[in-house]
Amino acid sequence: MDSSIRATSTEDVRGEEIVVLKEEYFNQIERFTPQEIRSTKLFDLNDPSAQRVRLSKESIKEWRLVEWLANYRKEAAVSTGGIRGPQNVLYPWDYRYPLNQLGVALATLAKAMVLHEDIRDREINKICSGEVRYNTDDYIKLIKRIQAAQQIRTHLPIGGQRTSIWMTSFLIFMLDYDGGEYITSSHAISSKIATKDLDNQGSQFTPDVSARFVQKIEKLLSDAETKEIFIELADESSELIVEDFDGFDLYLDYLRKGIATQTNLDLIRAEIDNGFEVMYECVGGCMYRVMLTVFQRLGIERAFVWNNIQEDPFFHGVGKTMLNPVSGNREFFDYGCDTTIKEVVETLGYQKLLLDKPVGYIIIMVDPDGDRIVLGQIEPRDRKASLDALGVSYFDLENGLLFAFYMPNQSFLLTLDFHATQLIRANLWDNHPRFIITTTPSAASWVEWARKNRVNVIYVPVGFKEIAHMMKKVESEMLSSPNGEIRVHDIFGTEVNLGVQPRLLFAGEESGGMITGPEEPVRSRNGRIALAMREKSAGEASVLVAAMAADLYRKGLFLSDYLSNVFEKYEIKRRYDIRQEVRFYNESNPDPEALRRSKAQGEKQRDMIDNFYLSIALSYRDRLITMEQAKEILTDALPELNFARLEEIAFVGDGVFFEFSDKFVEIRKSGTDAIIKSYSAGEDKAECVYYAKSIAAYTGLRTPLFNKYIAEETYQSCQQYARRILADFQKGV
Repeated sequence: MDSSIRATSTEDVRGEEIVVLKEEYFNQIERFTPQEIRSTKLFDLNDPSAQRVRLSKESIKEWRLVEWLANYRKEAAVSTGGIRGPQNVLYPWDYRYPLNQLGVALATLAKAMVLHEDIRDREINKICSGEVRYNTDDYIKLIKRIQAAQQIRTHLPIGGQRTSIWMTSFLIFMLDYDGGEYITSSHAISSKIATKDLDNQGSQFTPDVSARFVQKIEKLLSDAETKEIFIELADESSELIVEDFDGFDLYLDYLRKGIATQTNLDLIRAEIDNGFEVMYECVGGCMYRVMLTVFQRLGIERAFVWNNIQEDPFFHGVGKTMLNPVSGNREFFDYGCDTTIKEVVETLGYQKLLLDKPVGYIIIMVDPDGDRIVLGQIEPRDRKASLDALGVSYFDLENGLLFAFYMPNQSFLLTLDFHATQLIRANLWDNHPRFIITTTPSAASWVEWARKNRVNVIYVPVGFKEIAHMMKKVESEMLSSPNGEIRVHDIFGTEVNLGVQPRLLFAGEESGGMITGPEEPVRSRNGRIALAMREKSAGEASVLVAAMAADLYRKGLFLSDYLSNVFEKYEIKRRYDIRQEVRFYNESNPDPEALRRSKAQGEKQRDMIDNFYLSIALSYRDRLITMEQAKEILTDALPELNFARLEEIAFVGDGVFFEFSDKFVEIRKSGTDAIIKSYSAGEDKAECVYYAKSIAAYTGLRTPLFNKYIAEETYQSCQQYARRILADFQKGV
């Protein structure tokens, strides 16, 4: 590390505790890994020579590939990011886990087969990279060598460096590659990992494409029942494996045409000379090296001090504790690295690490793969009442000050407003009509702000792939009608007129991912056009947030002051945003068999709840029941809630949206985990919390009144019907 870099670590204040946590973490894995698993290594990735593994009827049974494929099929149906789930971090070939070397190998081979079907007349090029996860290097080795054996050229970061998901996505588009594989699991617990599939635009696949991969794997396993099938790995020195990119030249050019304007950079530089600095929280992920390079080349690196810069798949103990909040037992528990969760933020050690920092000091917190961003700030203790009034979370520091941390719903409202203000100052605002893309459970305040500023709003289902998919729809319309008004339909079925040559102002989701759009469309090497990047980016957001923080520093304002001002200026009514999760199992369970059983049982509970609300929404959608009958059913099941002000019920692609006169509540299930999530935004925080909790906590039991109004066939077919509706939306039907 450069001696001029100012950096600290959570381990500076939690060192002994983290040693104990890590020891227990690995001891658990050893205890629950039988000797036969440890010795059943399938691939020797340290051997650089070509090799192959034979699939047979016997090995399919031995390695539980039918069971593994069933899990992969569920993942593909929602396309959350390739194969995703827990792994054995010490023995990654452990077939008891949904993420294992053989599964990754089969999926890689299947994707190669699909590409060869689609591209027959030229060389196929893909990127493969990853962030800081256990066994990232092994999965990259496996993927690149299988792809080389399938005559696919694989491009890797120079020097085998870790890189962010957004850089990987960006380069796929800019260099006109045919897709990519990225090893990650975002802000999930340390044992989780995924091989995220990226298409030829750098966005995640939609389910219809992922289904083709499943079909190829099914064919491979079927063929292996009757004949020899081999998974081949090319020699490590294959000319089809190349380390040839870092991407910074292209990415810096993108930033300078977007949010890294001279105005924003000059603002940051000027305040550095006045003592301005922010802390950049890396949680041990990939973002230190990536963002240091970006900041240095933009000339603003002196604004930043750093925390947790050393790459560490244990993430310096962030989110780890010896108290299981589910059972109340003293045992290892991992919340993950999601800094929108208070319990995670409290494990960062800020109670001590921030003791020498002044009031007003801002912290930018990112996740391991660099796609999500959360903000925090030190405030005086006498501001508790004002923070409570704004709905901002906080905890006490040991020096009598507060650490306030902002949900993305809150901080992105500020980022959005600041970005618009800077465009107005630069006399650019009126050059194009502006629009935002938001997921349905995200902040109602973004929508209120947009409508007050004559900015169009497009709603999409949860997931950045849905945002990217909508961008592609807009771009397609612009290509076919460059001088015409652009019209698209959102997930509510509303037609949105974006005007002539619109520009994306902002796209975001409540979980912490956002992008902006440059003034001029992005052009790839071969001339493809895009309004913005295809993946959320804390890199881009960090530059914009730094400029906003510098502006507040100059004015002597807190983030909470700015939030209050925006609420008042634009008369924002639905100021309070709530997210609740009901988790039906402990994903930190070290026993993979018990984990699988408890997750399966939890999924049944999850699906009962989801089916209850989904059946109501789809029945109302098809006019099989009236609004009054829907209210009757809901009131009967949830008598503690008042549904008199319920105005609309909608299925929004992956959840049910209840629109009240003073709030909304959305409930949706996780597609690949035993979790129910509920969201609410409204005028009364306590009421939002109560409704979100109550609706999520309902068991899903079908009452006599439910059965009176909703047919058994409707209930049993609701999931399949919902998938068809989402597929039609994605296709533009």
